[in-house]
Amino acid sequence: MSELHREVSELERKSASAARLFDIRRIIGGLFTLYGVIVGGAGVFVSDADLKKAQGVNINLWTGVGMLVLGLVFLTWLKLRPLAPPDAPEAP
Repeated sequence: MSELHREVSELERKSASAARLFDIRRIIGGLFTLYGVIVGGAGVFVSDADLKKAQGVNINLWTGVGMLVLGLVFLTWLKLRPLAPPDAPEAP
């Protein structure tokens, strides 16, 4: 019986680490941060013709900054409130 209990405990530990790895906050935060850097970088190197088309508003820069901030908020939320492992069920 102790062998079965050890195997169940090992599977629960692996399941908890897999749940933390695929936490949706990590995925959303990482993608928004990455895309924010890319779009913001495009806004830094904008041409005068593009600014004129957008009536003087550097939309890529502002959108990139917004996406970067949102991504960092998700990653900070993940760091401050990590996913708790599930409680182990009681053995009968």
